[in-house]
Amino acid sequence: MKPKSPLSEELYKIMCEDGYPEPFCDLVTKNLNTDFTAQRMIGYLSHYDHLPEGEIVDEMLAILSDRNRIMQHKEMIRTNEAWNEMMQQDIFK
Repeated sequence: MKPKSPLSEELYKIMCEDGYPEPFCDLVTKNLNTDFTAQRMIGYLSHYDHLPEGEIVDEMLAILSDRNRIMQHKEMIRTNEAWNEMMQQDIFK
């Protein structure tokens, strides 16, 4: 698994300071190990005092789902660009 980003480390600290168990904080931040995903969770948590662990897990899964959808979309764009380039160069004649 990829090492935690600086914002993921900050998320870990925020969650521990909010009273969540250390293993839970570690599990969440291992999954949200990029600045993008950790920032999304930090933003989510900033709107609440103390959420049940189940709600944090639900949000973590939603963030990961969004991230995967974005990555798939970017891959489709790259594939389409490559296809268009081949078509413009008349590769299929």
